[in-house]
Amino acid sequence: MSAEKKSQPLFGTEYPYVDKWVQGDGWIEIGYDYNTKSFIRVLDEGGMIWSGRARYTSVDEALADANCAIGEWMENN
Repeated sequence: MSAEKKSQPLFGTEYPYVDKWVQGDGWIEIGYDYNTKSFIRVLDEGGMIWSGRARYTSVDEALADANCAIGEWMENN
C-alpha cells in the first residue's frame, strides 16, 4: 500500500456489535430475501433476532443499522 492512500478503519472499529456478533453469537445475512422482504438479517441458533428494511442506500448504511440493532439486543438479552 502506498503512503498516499489513507488507511481504512478496521471493521470492528466501525461496527463493534456486528464484529462481536459474527465472532461467537450468530451470523448476518446480507442481500435481498424475498421471504423476509429485508436486505439484512441478524440470526442466532434460535432464529432471526432482527430484520432490516427492504432497501438501503448502501451496504454501509445497512451494517450501521444492524450494528445498532445488535447493540440494543445485547443490552436487553
